[in-house]
Amino acid sequence: MSVRYSEVGMTSPRTRIRMAERLRKQGIEDEVVLAAMALIPRHVFVEEALASRAYEDVALPINYGQTISSPWIVARMSELLRNKRNNSLEKVLEIGTGSGYQTTVLTQIANEVYSLERIGPLLTRTRIRLRKLGIRNVYLKHADGIDGLSEFSPFDGIMLTAVIPKIPEVLLGQLAAGGRIVFPKGSEQQYLCIIDHTPEGFVETILDEVRFVPILPGIINR
Repeated sequence: MSVRYSEVGMTSPRTRIRMAERLRKQGIEDEVVLAAMALIPRHVFVEEALASRAYEDVALPINYGQTISSPWIVARMSELLRNKRNNSLEKVLEIGTGSGYQTTVLTQIANEVYSLERIGPLLTRTRIRLRKLGIRNVYLKHADGIDGLSEFSPFDGIMLTAVIPKIPEVLLGQLAAGGRIVFPKGSEQQYLCIIDHTPEGFVETILDEVRFVPILPGIINR
């Protein structure tokens, strides 16, 4: 899915290309992910006052106690979800839409993206952003994401953008055979983790140390 810029203020494409090159030097190898990072204007997903910092490798606040993850985290999680595939993922579930930046990256690496957000005002802003960018291969829902989206399962990939102590069984049940979950695990000490749905069952692997906001229950309307 292409990204349209006609209705958004756009910084120089060179800024995004430099960011992608920095990510390559930091160990991101997936060319599909790097191309997505070089294409998507991260500055439109942050508050105007922070736009000048949009391409720094830092997380930034987006209100309601939430953050937009650093470019490296977004690229790393996207690369892990793709898992060295030669083709696009078919169907992906994201739990925690937030600003919509990670969502938009997912639309470049998957044919269908389903994203859940518990905070209504954040979701409204994201709907507007994605509409302006011309993103259409995404389904957004205002919901408590912890139960997933069973009506559209199974998913080839599931991504959580908030830290959780353990993946609930209901989400494991929505992961397709051969699929993968990418998520931050822990509480005070957090690690990026993957769970692969193999013929032998679910296999968890612990990776990089990270820092995310905690996953919370319920929905917020205003």
